[in-house]
Amino acid sequence: MLNSASLSDMFALRHGDSSPRDYYDKGLIVIALALMSIGLIIVTSASMPEAQRIYDNPFHFAIRHGIYLIAACIAAMVVMQLPMNFWRLTNPYLLLAAIGLLLTVLLIGRTVNGSTRWLVFGPITVQAAEPAKLFFFAYLAGYLVRRYEEVTENLKGFIKPLAVFFILAMLLLLQPDLGTVVVMFATTLGLLFLAGARLWQFFALVFAGLLAVVALIIFEEYRLKRVTSFLDPWADPFGTGYQLTQSLMAYGRGNWFGQGLGNSLQKLEFLPEAHTDFVMAILAEELGFAGVIVVLALILTMVVKALRIGNQALLKDRPFDGYMAYSIGIWFSFQTAVNIGASAGILPTKGLTLPLVSYGGSSLIIMAIAVAILLRIDFELRVDGMQAMKRSKKPRLENTKKAAEKDEETAKRDVSELIHSVSREAGHD
Repeated sequence: MLNSASLSDMFALRHGDSSPRDYYDKGLIVIALALMSIGLIIVTSASMPEAQRIYDNPFHFAIRHGIYLIAACIAAMVVMQLPMNFWRLTNPYLLLAAIGLLLTVLLIGRTVNGSTRWLVFGPITVQAAEPAKLFFFAYLAGYLVRRYEEVTENLKGFIKPLAVFFILAMLLLLQPDLGTVVVMFATTLGLLFLAGARLWQFFALVFAGLLAVVALIIFEEYRLKRVTSFLDPWADPFGTGYQLTQSLMAYGRGNWFGQGLGNSLQKLEFLPEAHTDFVMAILAEELGFAGVIVVLALILTMVVKALRIGNQALLKDRPFDGYMAYSIGIWFSFQTAVNIGASAGILPTKGLTLPLVSYGGSSLIIMAIAVAILLRIDFELRVDGMQAMKRSKKPRLENTKKAAEKDEETAKRDVSELIHSVSREAGHD
Protein backbone atom coordinates (compact mmCIF):
# COMPACT_ATOMS: atom_id res chain seq x y z
CA MET A 1 0.00 0.00 0.00
CA LEU A 2 1.32 3.43 -0.96
CA ASN A 3 1.84 5.98 1.81
CA SER A 4 0.53 9.56 1.66
CA ALA A 5 3.99 11.07 0.96
CA SER A 6 4.40 8.95 -2.17
CA LEU A 7 0.93 9.89 -3.39
CA SER A 8 1.66 13.59 -2.90
CA ASP A 9 4.98 13.23 -4.73
CA MET A 10 3.30 11.43 -7.63
CA PHE A 11 0.56 14.09 -7.77
CA ALA A 12 3.19 16.88 -7.84
CA LEU A 13 5.04 15.05 -10.64
CA ARG A 14 1.90 14.54 -12.69
CA HIS A 15 0.19 17.88 -12.17
CA GLY A 16 3.00 20.22 -11.21
CA ASP A 17 3.68 21.95 -7.93
CA SER A 18 0.58 24.03 -7.15
CA SER A 19 1.69 25.28 -3.72
CA PRO A 20 1.98 29.07 -3.33
CA ARG A 21 5.47 30.49 -3.82
CA ASP A 22 7.00 33.88 -2.99
CA TYR A 23 8.58 34.93 -6.26
CA TYR A 24 9.37 38.44 -5.01
CA ASP A 25 10.78 39.91 -1.82
CA LYS A 26 7.56 41.36 -0.43
CA GLY A 27 9.45 43.07 2.37
CA LEU A 28 11.48 45.09 -0.11
CA ILE A 29 8.31 46.19 -1.89
CA VAL A 30 6.68 47.22 1.41
CA ILE A 31 9.76 49.23 2.45
CA ALA A 32 9.89 51.08 -0.88
CA LEU A 33 6.16 51.90 -0.74
CA ALA A 34 6.48 53.02 2.90
CA LEU A 35 9.31 55.43 2.03
CA MET A 36 7.33 56.78 -0.93
CA SER A 37 4.25 57.29 1.28
CA ILE A 38 6.25 59.08 3.98
CA GLY A 39 7.84 61.20 1.27
CA LEU A 40 4.46 62.21 -0.17
CA ILE A 41 3.16 63.23 3.28
CA ILE A 42 6.25 65.23 4.27
CA VAL A 43 6.69 66.87 0.85
CA THR A 44 3.03 67.94 0.95
CA SER A 45 3.45 69.43 4.41
CA ALA A 46 6.81 71.09 3.70
CA SER A 47 5.89 72.61 0.33
CA MET A 48 2.48 74.16 1.08
CA PRO A 49 3.62 77.68 2.10
CA GLU A 50 5.96 78.08 -0.88
CA ALA A 51 3.40 76.62 -3.30
CA GLN A 52 0.74 79.00 -1.97
CA ARG A 53 3.00 82.02 -2.49
CA ILE A 54 4.31 81.10 -5.94
CA TYR A 55 1.35 79.30 -7.57
CA ASP A 56 -1.57 80.33 -5.33
CA ASN A 57 -2.22 76.61 -4.83
CA PRO A 58 -0.88 75.00 -1.64
CA PHE A 59 -1.00 71.53 -3.23
CA HIS A 60 0.94 72.39 -6.41
CA PHE A 61 4.12 70.51 -5.43
CA ALA A 62 2.13 67.73 -3.77
CA ILE A 63 0.20 67.05 -6.98
CA ARG A 64 3.39 67.03 -9.03
CA HIS A 65 5.04 64.73 -6.50
CA GLY A 66 2.06 62.36 -6.73
CA ILE A 67 2.39 62.30 -10.53
CA TYR A 68 6.11 61.56 -10.16
CA LEU A 69 5.28 58.68 -7.80
CA ILE A 70 2.85 57.17 -10.31
CA ALA A 71 5.44 57.52 -13.09
CA ALA A 72 8.07 55.94 -10.82
CA CYS A 73 5.83 52.95 -10.05
CA ILE A 74 5.03 52.44 -13.75
CA ALA A 75 8.74 52.66 -14.66
CA ALA A 76 9.58 50.16 -11.91
CA MET A 77 6.96 47.68 -13.16
CA VAL A 78 8.30 47.96 -16.71
CA VAL A 79 11.90 47.44 -15.60
CA MET A 80 10.91 44.41 -13.52
CA GLN A 81 9.89 42.69 -16.77
CA LEU A 82 13.41 43.09 -18.18
CA PRO A 83 15.69 40.10 -17.55
CA MET A 84 19.07 40.83 -16.00
CA ASN A 85 20.60 39.60 -19.25
CA PHE A 86 19.39 42.88 -20.80
CA TRP A 87 21.56 44.90 -18.41
CA ARG A 88 24.50 42.51 -18.91
CA LEU A 89 24.44 42.96 -22.68
CA THR A 90 23.66 46.67 -22.87
CA ASN A 91 25.80 48.13 -20.08
CA PRO A 92 28.56 49.45 -22.47
CA TYR A 93 25.86 51.25 -24.48
CA LEU A 94 24.33 52.59 -21.26
CA LEU A 95 27.70 54.15 -20.44
CA LEU A 96 27.68 55.92 -23.82
CA ALA A 97 24.14 57.09 -23.07
CA ALA A 98 25.32 58.50 -19.71
CA ILE A 99 28.15 60.43 -21.38
CA GLY A 100 25.73 61.65 -24.06
CA LEU A 101 23.27 62.91 -21.44
CA LEU A 102 25.96 64.79 -19.53
CA LEU A 103 27.28 66.38 -22.74
CA THR A 104 23.79 67.33 -23.89
CA VAL A 105 22.90 69.02 -20.62
CA LEU A 106 26.03 71.19 -20.89
CA LEU A 107 25.03 72.25 -24.41
CA ILE A 108 21.28 72.83 -24.15
CA GLY A 109 20.45 72.33 -20.48
CA ARG A 110 18.47 74.70 -18.29
CA THR A 111 20.44 76.76 -15.75
CA VAL A 112 18.95 77.25 -12.28
CA ASN A 113 20.80 79.03 -9.45
CA GLY A 114 24.05 78.94 -11.41
CA SER A 115 23.91 75.17 -12.11
CA THR A 116 23.17 73.62 -15.51
CA ARG A 117 21.74 70.23 -14.62
CA TRP A 118 18.35 69.87 -16.30
CA LEU A 119 17.16 68.83 -19.77
CA VAL A 120 13.73 70.16 -20.71
CA PHE A 121 11.42 68.22 -23.05
CA GLY A 122 8.21 70.22 -23.13
CA PRO A 123 6.56 69.80 -19.69
CA ILE A 124 9.10 67.13 -18.70
CA THR A 125 12.33 68.07 -16.90
CA VAL A 126 15.10 65.50 -16.52
CA GLN A 127 18.13 65.82 -14.26
CA ALA A 128 20.79 64.15 -16.38
CA ALA A 129 23.00 63.12 -13.45
CA GLU A 130 20.36 60.71 -12.06
CA PRO A 131 20.20 58.24 -14.99
CA ALA A 132 23.96 58.75 -15.51
CA LYS A 133 24.61 57.32 -12.03
CA LEU A 134 22.56 54.19 -12.68
CA PHE A 135 24.08 53.64 -16.14
CA PHE A 136 27.62 54.05 -14.81
CA PHE A 137 27.00 51.52 -12.02
CA ALA A 138 25.64 49.03 -14.58
CA TYR A 139 28.76 49.53 -16.70
CA LEU A 140 31.02 49.14 -13.66
CA ALA A 141 29.32 45.87 -12.68
CA GLY A 142 29.78 44.57 -16.23
CA TYR A 143 33.42 45.66 -16.30
CA LEU A 144 34.19 43.86 -13.04
CA VAL A 145 32.76 40.66 -14.54
CA ARG A 146 34.63 40.98 -17.84
CA ARG A 147 37.97 42.07 -16.34
CA TYR A 148 37.89 40.46 -12.92
CA GLU A 149 41.39 39.01 -13.17
CA GLU A 150 42.84 42.30 -14.40
CA VAL A 151 41.20 44.25 -11.58
CA THR A 152 42.50 41.92 -8.89
CA GLU A 153 45.95 41.15 -10.33
CA ASN A 154 47.39 44.25 -12.00
CA LEU A 155 47.19 48.02 -11.88
CA LYS A 156 45.98 48.40 -15.49
CA GLY A 157 42.66 46.70 -14.85
CA PHE A 158 42.22 48.75 -11.69
CA ILE A 159 42.85 52.07 -13.47
CA LYS A 160 40.53 51.56 -16.47
CA PRO A 161 37.19 52.05 -14.64
CA LEU A 162 38.70 55.03 -12.82
CA ALA A 163 39.52 56.63 -16.17
CA VAL A 164 35.86 56.26 -17.18
CA PHE A 165 34.80 57.70 -13.82
CA PHE A 166 37.20 60.62 -14.36
CA ILE A 167 35.48 61.49 -17.67
CA LEU A 168 32.04 61.45 -16.06
CA ALA A 169 33.33 63.42 -13.06
CA MET A 170 34.70 66.17 -15.30
CA LEU A 171 31.37 66.48 -17.08
CA LEU A 172 29.52 66.61 -13.75
CA LEU A 173 31.88 69.23 -12.31
CA LEU A 174 31.22 71.46 -15.32
CA GLN A 175 27.54 71.66 -14.32
CA PRO A 176 28.73 71.93 -11.41
CA ASP A 177 27.57 68.93 -9.32
CA LEU A 178 30.18 67.84 -6.78
CA GLY A 179 27.65 65.90 -4.70
CA THR A 180 26.93 63.38 -7.47
CA VAL A 181 30.67 63.00 -8.11
CA VAL A 182 31.26 62.16 -4.44
CA VAL A 183 28.46 59.55 -4.42
CA MET A 184 29.74 57.93 -7.62
CA PHE A 185 33.30 57.93 -6.29
CA ALA A 186 32.24 56.28 -3.02
CA THR A 187 30.22 53.62 -4.87
CA THR A 188 33.14 52.93 -7.22
CA LEU A 189 35.45 52.51 -4.23
CA GLY A 190 33.01 50.16 -2.53
CA LEU A 191 32.56 47.97 -5.61
CA LEU A 192 36.30 47.72 -6.32
CA PHE A 193 36.89 46.78 -2.69
CA LEU A 194 34.17 44.09 -2.74
CA ALA A 195 35.49 42.79 -6.06
CA GLY A 196 38.85 42.06 -4.41
CA ALA A 197 41.10 44.92 -5.46
CA ARG A 198 44.44 44.96 -3.70
CA LEU A 199 44.51 46.99 -0.51
CA TRP A 200 47.42 49.22 -1.51
CA GLN A 201 45.56 50.18 -4.71
CA PHE A 202 42.41 50.82 -2.71
CA PHE A 203 44.09 53.06 -0.13
CA ALA A 204 46.03 54.90 -2.84
CA LEU A 205 42.73 55.61 -4.60
CA VAL A 206 41.11 56.83 -1.38
CA PHE A 207 44.05 59.16 -0.72
CA ALA A 208 44.02 60.51 -4.29
CA GLY A 209 40.26 61.01 -4.15
CA LEU A 210 40.45 62.94 -0.90
CA LEU A 211 43.18 65.16 -2.31
CA ALA A 212 41.06 65.83 -5.40
CA VAL A 213 37.99 66.75 -3.32
CA VAL A 214 40.06 69.07 -1.12
CA ALA A 215 41.53 70.73 -4.22
CA LEU A 216 38.08 71.21 -5.75
CA ILE A 217 36.87 72.82 -2.54
CA ILE A 218 39.87 75.12 -2.13
CA PHE A 219 39.91 76.40 -5.72
CA GLU A 220 36.19 77.22 -5.88
CA GLU A 221 35.16 80.11 -3.66
CA TYR A 222 31.52 79.05 -3.24
CA ARG A 223 32.55 75.52 -2.18
CA LEU A 224 35.03 76.93 0.33
CA LYS A 225 32.30 79.14 1.79
CA ARG A 226 30.05 76.09 2.15
CA VAL A 227 32.73 74.21 4.05
CA THR A 228 33.53 77.12 6.35
CA SER A 229 29.81 77.73 6.99
CA PHE A 230 29.40 74.01 7.77
CA LEU A 231 32.22 74.21 10.34
CA ASP A 232 30.70 77.26 12.04
CA PRO A 233 27.27 78.18 10.62
CA TRP A 234 26.55 80.61 13.47
CA ALA A 235 29.47 82.83 12.42
CA ASP A 236 27.27 84.14 9.57
CA PRO A 237 23.71 83.03 10.42
CA PHE A 238 22.09 85.37 7.88
CA GLY A 239 24.62 84.75 5.08
CA THR A 240 26.53 81.59 4.18
CA GLY A 241 25.31 79.77 7.30
CA TYR A 242 21.62 80.72 6.92
CA GLN A 243 20.33 77.46 5.43
CA LEU A 244 22.15 75.25 7.92
CA THR A 245 21.18 77.31 10.98
CA GLN A 246 17.50 77.15 9.97
CA SER A 247 17.82 73.39 9.44
CA LEU A 248 19.44 72.94 12.87
CA MET A 249 16.62 74.93 14.47
CA ALA A 250 14.13 72.56 12.82
CA TYR A 251 15.97 69.56 14.29
CA GLY A 252 16.08 71.25 17.70
CA ARG A 253 12.36 72.03 17.75
CA GLY A 254 11.52 68.45 16.82
CA ASN A 255 12.80 66.95 20.09
CA TRP A 256 11.75 63.30 20.63
CA PHE A 257 8.27 63.16 19.06
CA GLY A 258 8.03 66.39 17.09
CA GLN A 259 5.62 69.31 16.97
CA GLY A 260 3.00 67.30 15.10
CA LEU A 261 2.35 66.80 11.41
CA GLY A 262 1.85 70.16 9.71
CA ASN A 263 3.09 72.22 12.67
CA SER A 264 6.56 73.10 11.38
CA LEU A 265 7.61 76.74 11.61
CA GLN A 266 10.76 76.44 9.49
CA LYS A 267 8.74 75.45 6.41
CA LEU A 268 7.08 78.90 6.51
CA GLU A 269 9.79 79.97 4.06
CA PHE A 270 12.45 80.31 6.74
CA LEU A 271 14.25 77.18 5.44
CA PRO A 272 14.95 77.25 1.67
CA GLU A 273 14.51 74.00 -0.31
CA ALA A 274 12.42 72.59 2.54
CA HIS A 275 10.72 69.96 0.37
CA THR A 276 13.83 68.87 -1.57
CA ASP A 277 17.31 68.78 -0.05
CA PHE A 278 16.15 69.58 3.52
CA VAL A 279 13.02 67.46 3.70
CA MET A 280 14.54 65.47 6.59
CA ALA A 281 14.79 68.65 8.69
CA ILE A 282 11.05 69.26 8.30
CA LEU A 283 10.35 65.60 9.06
CA ALA A 284 12.48 65.89 12.21
CA GLU A 285 10.63 69.04 13.29
CA GLU A 286 7.16 67.58 12.78
CA LEU A 287 7.72 63.91 13.72
CA GLY A 288 10.76 64.25 15.96
CA PHE A 289 13.64 61.88 16.60
CA ALA A 290 11.20 58.94 16.42
CA GLY A 291 10.24 59.81 12.83
CA VAL A 292 13.89 60.16 11.80
CA ILE A 293 14.69 56.74 13.30
CA VAL A 294 11.80 55.14 11.39
CA VAL A 295 13.00 56.52 8.05
CA LEU A 296 16.62 55.55 8.77
CA ALA A 297 15.54 52.05 9.81
CA LEU A 298 13.58 51.60 6.57
CA ILE A 299 16.51 52.73 4.41
CA LEU A 300 18.97 50.62 6.42
CA THR A 301 16.78 47.55 5.97
CA MET A 302 16.62 48.19 2.22
CA VAL A 303 20.41 48.54 2.03
CA VAL A 304 20.94 45.33 4.02
CA LYS A 305 18.53 43.51 1.72
CA ALA A 306 20.43 44.81 -1.32
CA LEU A 307 23.75 43.58 0.07
CA ARG A 308 22.25 40.18 0.94
CA ILE A 309 20.82 39.83 -2.57
CA GLY A 310 24.24 40.70 -3.97
CA ASN A 311 25.93 38.12 -1.75
CA GLN A 312 23.43 35.41 -2.77
CA ALA A 313 23.96 36.24 -6.45
CA LEU A 314 27.74 35.86 -6.11
CA LEU A 315 27.30 32.54 -4.27
CA LYS A 316 25.14 31.28 -7.15
CA ASP A 317 27.68 32.30 -9.83
CA ARG A 318 25.81 35.39 -11.01
CA PRO A 319 28.58 37.99 -10.58
CA PHE A 320 26.99 40.78 -12.65
CA ASP A 321 23.79 40.57 -10.62
CA GLY A 322 25.80 40.54 -7.40
CA TYR A 323 27.87 43.61 -8.26
CA MET A 324 24.78 45.44 -9.48
CA ALA A 325 22.96 44.77 -6.21
CA TYR A 326 26.04 45.83 -4.24
CA SER A 327 26.29 49.10 -6.18
CA ILE A 328 22.63 49.94 -5.51
CA GLY A 329 23.04 49.22 -1.79
CA ILE A 330 26.18 51.38 -1.50
CA TRP A 331 24.58 54.14 -3.58
CA PHE A 332 21.44 54.31 -1.42
CA SER A 333 23.36 54.22 1.85
CA PHE A 334 25.92 56.87 0.92
CA GLN A 335 23.38 59.24 -0.64
CA THR A 336 21.23 58.95 2.49
CA ALA A 337 24.25 59.68 4.67
CA VAL A 338 25.19 62.75 2.62
CA ASN A 339 21.63 64.14 2.54
CA ILE A 340 20.92 63.73 6.26
CA GLY A 341 24.49 64.63 7.23
CA ALA A 342 24.24 67.90 5.33
CA SER A 343 20.89 68.88 6.84
CA ALA A 344 22.10 67.97 10.35
CA GLY A 345 25.38 69.89 10.04
CA ILE A 346 27.58 66.77 10.02
CA LEU A 347 28.69 67.24 6.39
CA PRO A 348 28.94 70.25 4.05
CA THR A 349 25.72 71.15 2.25
CA LYS A 350 25.22 69.14 -0.95
CA GLY A 351 22.28 69.12 -3.37
CA LEU A 352 21.42 65.44 -3.05
CA THR A 353 17.94 64.02 -2.53
CA LEU A 354 16.87 61.54 0.15
CA PRO A 355 16.15 58.26 -1.70
CA LEU A 356 12.44 57.73 -2.45
CA VAL A 357 11.47 60.55 -0.07
CA SER A 358 12.55 63.97 -1.41
CA TYR A 359 10.69 65.91 -4.08
CA GLY A 360 12.09 65.45 -7.59
CA GLY A 361 10.84 63.43 -10.53
CA SER A 362 14.17 62.26 -11.95
CA SER A 363 15.45 61.06 -8.60
CA LEU A 364 12.21 59.27 -7.71
CA ILE A 365 11.97 57.44 -11.03
CA ILE A 366 15.62 56.36 -11.10
CA MET A 367 15.54 55.22 -7.45
CA ALA A 368 12.36 53.24 -8.14
CA ILE A 369 14.03 51.62 -11.16
CA ALA A 370 16.99 50.69 -8.93
CA VAL A 371 14.62 49.00 -6.47
CA ALA A 372 12.97 47.20 -9.40
CA ILE A 373 16.38 45.89 -10.49
CA LEU A 374 16.93 44.53 -6.97
CA LEU A 375 13.54 42.80 -7.13
CA ARG A 376 14.38 41.34 -10.54
CA ILE A 377 17.72 39.97 -9.31
CA ASP A 378 15.99 38.42 -6.30
CA PHE A 379 13.24 37.00 -8.53
CA GLU A 380 15.72 35.32 -10.87
CA LEU A 381 17.62 33.87 -7.92
CA ARG A 382 14.41 32.40 -6.48
CA VAL A 383 13.28 30.98 -9.82
CA ASP A 384 16.70 29.40 -10.41
CA GLY A 385 16.58 27.85 -6.95
CA MET A 386 13.11 26.39 -7.55
CA GLN A 387 14.10 24.99 -10.94
CA ALA A 388 17.21 23.38 -9.44
CA MET A 389 15.11 21.89 -6.65
CA LYS A 390 12.62 20.47 -9.15
CA ARG A 391 15.43 19.00 -11.25
CA SER A 392 16.90 17.32 -8.17
CA LYS A 393 13.50 15.95 -7.15
CA LYS A 394 12.52 14.62 -10.56
CA PRO A 395 14.62 11.40 -10.59
CA ARG A 396 13.47 10.55 -7.06
CA LEU A 397 9.84 11.07 -8.04
CA GLU A 398 10.27 8.93 -11.14
CA ASN A 399 11.75 6.14 -9.04
CA THR A 400 8.86 6.49 -6.61
CA LYS A 401 6.37 6.17 -9.45
CA LYS A 402 8.10 3.09 -10.86
CA ALA A 403 8.23 1.50 -7.42
CA ALA A 404 4.53 2.18 -6.94
CA GLU A 405 3.66 0.61 -10.29
CA LYS A 406 5.81 -2.41 -9.42
CA ASP A 407 4.12 -2.77 -6.03
CA GLU A 408 0.72 -2.54 -7.73
CA GLU A 409 1.61 -5.29 -10.25
CA THR A 410 2.93 -7.52 -7.45
CA ALA A 411 -0.26 -6.98 -5.46
CA LYS A 412 -2.40 -7.87 -8.49
CA ARG A 413 -0.36 -11.03 -9.10
CA ASP A 414 -0.66 -12.08 -5.45
CA VAL A 415 -4.43 -11.55 -5.50
CA SER A 416 -4.73 -13.55 -8.74
CA GLU A 417 -2.73 -16.45 -7.31
CA LEU A 418 -4.86 -16.37 -4.14
CA ILE A 419 -8.08 -16.60 -6.21
CA HIS A 420 -6.71 -19.56 -8.22
CA SER A 421 -5.68 -21.30 -5.00
CA VAL A 422 -9.14 -20.86 -3.47
CA SER A 423 -10.76 -22.12 -6.67
CA ARG A 424 -8.64 -25.28 -6.65
CA GLU A 425 -9.45 -25.93 -3.02
CA ALA A 426 -13.18 -25.54 -3.77
CA GLY A 427 -12.86 -28.00 -6.70
CA HIS A 428 -11.22 -30.68 -4.52
CA ASP A 429 -13.96 -30.35 -1.97
